[in-house]
Amino acid sequence: MMQLRTLILTSLLLPWMFLSAAKDERVHPRRSKVRTGTEAEAGDHGNQFDFKLPTCLLCVCLTGSVYCEEVTPDMTAVPALPKETAYLYARFNKITKIHNKDFADMITLRRIDLSSNLISEIDDAAFSKLLHLEELSLAENRLTKLPTLPTGLTLFNANLNRLRTQGVRATAFKKLTKLAYLYLGNNELTAVPQLPESLHVVHLHNNRIASISDQTFCKGNNSHYIRSNMDEVRLDGNPLQLWQHPNSFICLETLPVGWYN
Repeated sequence: MMQLRTLILTSLLLPWMFLSAAKDERVHPRRSKVRTGTEAEAGDHGNQFDFKLPTCLLCVCLTGSVYCEEVTPDMTAVPALPKETAYLYARFNKITKIHNKDFADMITLRRIDLSSNLISEIDDAAFSKLLHLEELSLAENRLTKLPTLPTGLTLFNANLNRLRTQGVRATAFKKLTKLAYLYLGNNELTAVPQLPESLHVVHLHNNRIASISDQTFCKGNNSHYIRSNMDEVRLDGNPLQLWQHPNSFICLETLPVGWYN
């Protein structure tokens, strides 16, 4: 008797259930989920930085400043920046390369700090359009050569890299007529590049510089020349004997600082 009642109830309810489902499908049709490029990338590389998300959801954005420090998940490339960005701090990440397109439209940038990343390569024109850039820090990376630098720089820091003389153009800094602070310590340089007259501080300590000339800092043929802007020179930690170059610093108002053999 119970089985008969169940059979009758089922036969009455099934048509109603199918009809209701069909009606619901017409009113609220199901949409197949299409994976966007962002979702596909996140799905395939869940442990990597999702660059298509708005940068200011992953970094701290204040008026004109963007702070992307120690971003999780790992930041491996320069993120898209708000157009009005003037100051970018992207330290302590895992950025490996700087491309020409990364800063191509960011003409408002005045300071970029990419210290403590894994940068081993920079496209030569990556910073070429940054006419207002004043300070650039690439310290503590893996660079063996430098790109073309903006002529408006007042500070450039490339300490603690793997820079070699063949990777730094002899005139890389000569045309930077506003450059006041140059930090190239703890690299693999074997020669001092040409230096602009504007320099106040130059650090070249802990390299492989074994020799300098009377022209490196001074003008050997002009005994009256004084390099009055230069306040601090560091050459310690190089295989260089200062006493062998008595005329190399006569134009400076202060001798190189640091410990020398």
